[in-house]
Amino acid sequence: MRGIIDDLINALTRLPGIGRKTAQRLAFFILSMPDQEALSLSKAIEKVKEKARFCSICFNITENEICEICSDDSRDRSKLCVVEEPSNILVIERVRDFHSPYHVLLGSLSPIDGITPERLKIKELVGRIRDSEVQEVIIATNPNTKGEMTAQYLKEVLAPLGVKISRIAYGLPMGSDIEFADEVTLGKAIEGRREI
Repeated sequence: MRGIIDDLINALTRLPGIGRKTAQRLAFFILSMPDQEALSLSKAIEKVKEKARFCSICFNITENEICEICSDDSRDRSKLCVVEEPSNILVIERVRDFHSPYHVLLGSLSPIDGITPERLKIKELVGRIRDSEVQEVIIATNPNTKGEMTAQYLKEVLAPLGVKISRIAYGLPMGSDIEFADEVTLGKAIEGRREI
């Protein structure tokens, strides 16, 4: 019995932000769940791994070729919000006054970690802007060193395209991630964005 519990604990510690003690509590919680609930959790994980894919336009997570946001004709297509990860979209979508499409880079520049522009969805971003009515690109990368480096690089790459380039304002604390911001702070950061 101890071997299978240890296997579950070890698997749970691979999740971000989950240390050994939290993994142990989760493992015993899962063990105490009714069979149907535990199997439902297992099936939900299996289903998302089988069906989740990247949107062919913006690289958000979706089950379809094109995500719901890119399919939504009511969005203001004159603006395009660039984020690092799909999880950033969920946070920005909580700001009810923001209704533009997104572009997900799938990371941020980090030469020391081998993450160069070629490994991000920057070429696709440039092509997307060239082939659209986008007038403003809002860069909403995280306010940390990697996010700033990415924003600066995007400014240089996008400047020749003749679009307005803005950066979300610093209503967010430096060194933090967009994912952990509350709606009010993030809303103010988007409202107070500045051209870069």
